[in-house]
Amino acid sequence: MSVDNIDPKQVFSARREHSAEEYSEKGKLQNEKVTEIAKQVAAQFATDSVAPYLITGIIRIAEFFGLLLVAYIIHQIHVATSGMPVDIYIYASLIGSFLTVSFIQALDGYNIISLRSFVAQSSKVVTGFALAMLVLMAIGVFGKIAAEFSRIWFAAWFVFGILYLVSLRAAVSLYVKRRTFDGRLERRAVIVGGGEPAAELIRSLEARDATDIRICGIFDDRTDKRSPQIVAGYPKLGNVGQLVEFARLAKINMLIVTLPLSAENRVLQLLKKLWVLPVDIRLSAHTNKLRFRPRSYSYEGSVPFLDLFDKPIADWDAVMKRAFDIVFSVAGVILFSPVMIATMIAIRLESKGPVIFRQKRFGFNNEVVNVLKFRSMYHEMADPEAKTVVTKNDVRVTRVGRFIRKTSIDELPQLFNVLSGKLSLVGPRPHAMNAHTKNQLWDDVVDGYFARHKVKPGVTGWAQINGWRGEVDNDEKIRQRVNHDLYYIENWSLLFDLYIVIITPIKLMKTEYAY
Repeated sequence: MSVDNIDPKQVFSARREHSAEEYSEKGKLQNEKVTEIAKQVAAQFATDSVAPYLITGIIRIAEFFGLLLVAYIIHQIHVATSGMPVDIYIYASLIGSFLTVSFIQALDGYNIISLRSFVAQSSKVVTGFALAMLVLMAIGVFGKIAAEFSRIWFAAWFVFGILYLVSLRAAVSLYVKRRTFDGRLERRAVIVGGGEPAAELIRSLEARDATDIRICGIFDDRTDKRSPQIVAGYPKLGNVGQLVEFARLAKINMLIVTLPLSAENRVLQLLKKLWVLPVDIRLSAHTNKLRFRPRSYSYEGSVPFLDLFDKPIADWDAVMKRAFDIVFSVAGVILFSPVMIATMIAIRLESKGPVIFRQKRFGFNNEVVNVLKFRSMYHEMADPEAKTVVTKNDVRVTRVGRFIRKTSIDELPQLFNVLSGKLSLVGPRPHAMNAHTKNQLWDDVVDGYFARHKVKPGVTGWAQINGWRGEVDNDEKIRQRVNHDLYYIENWSLLFDLYIVIITPIKLMKTEYAY
């Protein structure tokens, strides 16, 4: 069986070779890696998924500006030479295009499920455009300005506008079907907790004719009758401890917990392990007898869920943050290019070796990234794994290195990491993989340390401008860093990012702990 064609339901036979003792309630594999079977299942989801909100957003933009362009071309061909006023056509085109997108939205024409059917979405865009034209006609009649418009322009815009919209939706339908077929337009979900509640949930989700949720497997610590090895055709791939690694390998979008609300302690234990992941976490509510107000639930079809955690900085927030990163990073490269050139010359004149130092650090979702810095140590004494913390008057640091570390000039090459998409301009600082204090790794010092990685790490951050930068020589310093990082993640906004960027140069003047 090839990895590319593997299906979670098909791995159960191979899964039998693992004994039940591996998944005892004591969680013997709590800190171990995922099994080979789980790795095979995760391999088919290794490619990044295409965000539905991006597709629907691009379609809205394409339809709005496409209709404007059609109206403009017809105006240039038929009306421009007639001497009629131009401004009323501009207003009509803007209003008509805006109303079209609004009506299509009201008709659910941007739902990712409906985009798979060319016939269904075509009827919605034609109806939306026709309603927009009717509203324009009503405005013209009741506003007594209909006589000022060219009827040929209006009729031509209606005909060619429909042709444009239908042609666009034909291309969209082909694209969406292709991305759905290769699994890139699905929300990848894992069910946490097995047994009959999980079976009922799976049957409810699969009963829907059209759904974008793809169940990738089940994870549960229990091994008794409450959690058999296979549920509704899906195998149990491991325990909850292994789920964290599996979610990263398979690029999971959603975790669905099927435990009842009555199992409060068990749910809390699960969330303590899972909240570090940058995913949506939902509690299945379809079997719970305790009912809340309808507004308390989110729905997939008729299946109710309680939202426990949402992925931070998601959807259009992520797009805006990426645009912010690109604009300010390009500006930073231009502004600081003389400083960077001078630094490269100074480093080369003082000591031999490469000017740029690359260090592997933890990035988004615990993935390893190569972070760029200006070399601040003698090349032969470089410590890419950060096994030894840099201290005051460290003999490994050059004279130039001491200056650029205090002023954070050594971090400027990370602007190129931002442009490549590996880092963000603002976010939790990426720590070295071996970062530790008194021979204790930082993730052992701070409970929930890896929750910092729910967003991309940044060149600067909330912790840094609050004085938590430089040497970490005690546990309290790393705890404060993590607390500030989590505060940033929970309270992110573009204005927050802008404030941190503006205040960073001022705060960097305080170099008490930067060596």
